[in-house]
Amino acid sequence: MAHKKKKKAPSNIAAQNRRARHDFAILENFEAGIQLFGSEVKSLRAGRATITESYAIEENGE
Repeated sequence: MAHKKKKKAPSNIAAQNRRARHDFAILENFEAGIQLFGSEVKSLRAGRATITESYAIEENGE
């Protein structure tokens, strides 16, 4: 009898910049929303997201 494969529980983390964690000392973590276009949403859902050249800017305290 074949064993059924267990599905992994969905993670809330869509993408993670592992290189930044390796190259820099991360002192604080922030959770942020981002605006995505159609092709970017499709890549995230397929698990092919890349954020190696990403950055964030604080605007008006947000």
